[in-house]
Amino acid sequence: MDQSAHIIVVEDEATQRDLLVAYLARQSFRVSGVDGGAALRRLVERELPSLVMLDIGLPGEDGFALARWLRERSGRVGIIMVTAAGDTVDRVVGLETGADDYIAKPFEPRELLARVRSVLRRVQGAAVVPAHGGPRVRMGRRVLDLEKRVLANPADGSEETLAASEFDLLKVFAENPNRPLMRDWLLEVTAHRDMEAFDRAIDLRITRLRRKIEHDPAHPDAIRTVRGIGYMFVPPKV
Repeated sequence: MDQSAHIIVVEDEATQRDLLVAYLARQSFRVSGVDGGAALRRLVERELPSLVMLDIGLPGEDGFALARWLRERSGRVGIIMVTAAGDTVDRVVGLETGADDYIAKPFEPRELLARVRSVLRRVQGAAVVPAHGGPRVRMGRRVLDLEKRVLANPADGSEETLAASEFDLLKVFAENPNRPLMRDWLLEVTAHRDMEAFDRAIDLRITRLRRKIEHDPAHPDAIRTVRGIGYMFVPPKV
């Protein structure tokens, strides 16, 4: 993992922002601190960061809106949402906007560092060619490009960026076609959580991915539910 990765901390409370910036800088990261959406946009226009830490409760444009904006620009930017302690609703909405992880206030610096490193590993990790085929895998009505880390539309050639967590999940499915995969295992291998596992995280990501790849998300053919176990990727018949 590249320790020179650029991290942007978006936090309107100056003291908290300065503490986070100083701590991450001591870990050899390049860190910028901003107080809101306008300053974040200016920085991102100049240089796409490796990771953004977004406080949800920002004045004006909140963290959810900024996460959506970042995800529209790139799937290669890691996003960690900072939520209120124990607020499950914030966690759910954060994941639905494309965030890769979340951390609840107050948090221990070592937990934050573990989550930062985990997301950076996923963002910076090289794509692995699946065992059953080449670097492009047909999934429902889309094609997963493992080198470019995007979903392509065969009909018009357009491409859609993926969050690092979304790409990780699709890559695992591509590497394990026609095999039922347990939800807990999927969470472990794609989230790399050491502290806690958010039970609904995989279900939320599967729902979001089905909207992107299935012909009929309500009746999925590509990523199927295996009752009592988890999910299974079924490649289309040639």
